Amino acid sequence: MEIRWYGLGCFRLSERGYPVVVTDPFSEDEAGLSLPRGGVDVVTSSALIDDYRSASWPGLRGVTRTVASPGEYEIGGTFITSVAATGSEEPGSIVSDSVVHAINYDGVVVCHLGALTRTPTQSQVEAIGRVDVLLIPVGIPGTSPAVTSETISLIEPDIVVPMHYEVPGLKLDRLPVTGFLKEMGIAQPTLVPVLKVTAGSKPEEIQIILLEPQ
Repeated sequence: MEIRWYGLGCFRLSERGYPVVVTDPFSEDEAGLSLPRGGVDVVTSSALIDDYRSASWPGLRGVTRTVASPGEYEIGGTFITSVAATGSEEPGSIVSDSVVHAINYDGVVVCHLGALTRTPTQSQVEAIGRVDVLLIPVGIPGTSPAVTSETISLIEPDIVVPMHYEVPGLKLDRLPVTGFLKEMGIAQPTLVPVLKVTAGSKPEEIQIILLEPQ
């Protein structure tokens, strides 16, 4: 499967013969960034939406399904496990009610933590299950690199892809990725335009990969 990043929490996940999934699309005007072009089948939103049928995604075309609440879903052979989570216990946090999505593409599980800024509970980790690729916020103001590191240790993914950090052109307030890299002891991060993952290919140790915004 292929994973492309468009800034903030927006990724495009694709695999031949399966639905194209886009996570957390944003307002292009507000963010200053561009959404994925081309057809999209499914949108996942980490912001809890009680009535997904009312959701609309300007800038994306072809969306037939929105997943924005806890539950288990099967869409065109892609399995999505969505777990309720609290973004922060602090009043006025960016996300007060959120959903973590674990997306299974033919045996490759990608977990999107949304704007989660605290360590998930053990029950949440168990509900998420096995994770191959973890998409984790590292630059939301108030995010602790130590908490981010602890979250990675709890979930134990094979590959970690940071998101929600400062990139050129972004209008919203995000911190640089450098704090996270320092916490993880990464001096020379791997930077790629597209992450390609194959089922059964397990690295010997956790890999930290930076994706170039599309």
